[in-house]
Amino acid sequence: MLLRDGPEGVEVFMLRRTLSASFAGGQYVFPGGKVDGEDHSAQFEPVCDGLDDAAASQRLGLEHGGLAWLVAAVRECFEEAGVLLARRSDAGDAIRFGVDLDSGEMAEARERVHSGELSLVELCSRHELRLMVDRIGFTSHWITPVGERRRFDTRFLVAVAPLVQEPLHDGGETIESLWVRPAHALERAAAGELQMFPPTIANLKWLRGFDSADAAVTSAIDAPRPAPILPRVRLDPSGRVVGVALPGDADYEQVPLPEFVTGGR
Repeated sequence: MLLRDGPEGVEVFMLRRTLSASFAGGQYVFPGGKVDGEDHSAQFEPVCDGLDDAAASQRLGLEHGGLAWLVAAVRECFEEAGVLLARRSDAGDAIRFGVDLDSGEMAEARERVHSGELSLVELCSRHELRLMVDRIGFTSHWITPVGERRRFDTRFLVAVAPLVQEPLHDGGETIESLWVRPAHALERAAAGELQMFPPTIANLKWLRGFDSADAAVTSAIDAPRPAPILPRVRLDPSGRVVGVALPGDADYEQVPLPEFVTGGR
């Protein structure tokens, strides 16, 4: 989740996935994706601020490989939103497109990183950049319900968007984008204007409690590590999905797991 302070409070950047996507078509989401093999490269430790793999893994509740998750978050924000969470090695603040780096060159680099022609490490080396992974907070950990055909183990992360970088959807995987106050996004979701999955809605509800982007990120970094959330799918007698039960819901423990998990066929 990329945040900024708007005129009426915290705003979060959201993208709409293409309608033709095999998963979550038309849904409004935060920038994100999967951890790639290259994200695990040992070359990243020297260009990452404040955290080595051990510290990053501890922050995210992993035995190892935590730094790769944060590197992947930086990479996906750059590929999907055109925002690079990095600073010059001789500066403390995030880089400014059009000031510290040429905007056209960064737009081309975004495409080349996405296509695999240019690695994020190479981009950092070329411009003496450091990835600001220590300023990324961990807000929630969601695991797709048991029984779903495609399952994901997802950590939601949060960072303040650099001031002089304007995020924008890529026009391919994502077709629309907007800055929106969390409360307004929730109102539009309830009205059926924005389609969102439960984890997205839950993270927006969490964001409503903060008066500034910095406060939200600081809270996510300093708070105890969030426990994994494993929803259960509610089915009607015919087996049709009618809802999702979350831990804390009155009927959560009564919602049965699929038969192949509970010992049936």
